Amino acid sequence: MSNSKENNNWKHKLHEIIYEADTREGKIFDVVLLIAILASIILVMLESVASIDTKYHELLYIGEWIITIFFSLEYILRIISINKPFKYIFSFYGIIDFLSTIPMYLSFILVGSHSLVALRALRLLRVFRILKLARYTGASEKLTLAMKASKAKISVFLFFVVIVCIILGTIMYMVEGEEHGFTNIPKSIYWAIVTLTTVGFGDIAPQTPLGQLIASIIMILGYAIIAIPTGIVSSELTKSNLNEDNNTQACPNCLKDKHAKNATFCYNCGNTLN
Repeated sequence: MSNSKENNNWKHKLHEIIYEADTREGKIFDVVLLIAILASIILVMLESVASIDTKYHELLYIGEWIITIFFSLEYILRIISINKPFKYIFSFYGIIDFLSTIPMYLSFILVGSHSLVALRALRLLRVFRILKLARYTGASEKLTLAMKASKAKISVFLFFVVIVCIILGTIMYMVEGEEHGFTNIPKSIYWAIVTLTTVGFGDIAPQTPLGQLIASIIMILGYAIIAIPTGIVSSELTKSNLNEDNNTQACPNCLKDKHAKNATFCYNCGNTLN
């Protein structure tokens, strides 16, 4: 009985350090983790520079293996510190952690695959936990929900923009003609799209006064169009009212985080948090 309790205490402490950023040990662990991620990315970048790789190849290679071993141990500890390992293994972060660990091992089989360790950049998303940016995570969720709520309106708007580009492209084909680069309607529509979006590659340009007038109208219309989706999403953002009073505490059973500050049980699975 005592051995089982000691084992649970050990797993709970390990879980607290690895998955949470509210404790001193958790913060230290996550900061070290982020430094390792940044170091790994820098090593891969330096290795891609031929002159640096030629001179320091062995040193860079050893550094990558040290970090790979560190991430391998971290991945294993994450698995054994939770009650349901498959919840982590098949989660978004679990897959990213796995993909960022195996490239160096795959290099024994597939030449050049170790460059995939650049995937470790995705692990920098953990900075939200380290810096206690829960409020900003909540804000990102509000933006996501607003985008979903605006989906129908934005779809209608984009459909309208496509129709406008088809009409204006056809008009420019008729006004400018093949002698000015508008050789066909699809190419003219392409010009209308890049002009409306204010990209303007410059490979096609109207030469006639009427064509230049239409192009000017399209450019001005482009700036007005940019503001419309912003207004739609902003309107939905004002309607959303998510609760932002949460912390970084993660459930050891289902890995859900952002619980209320004084929560005792997980809001998802009902498991005890402490």
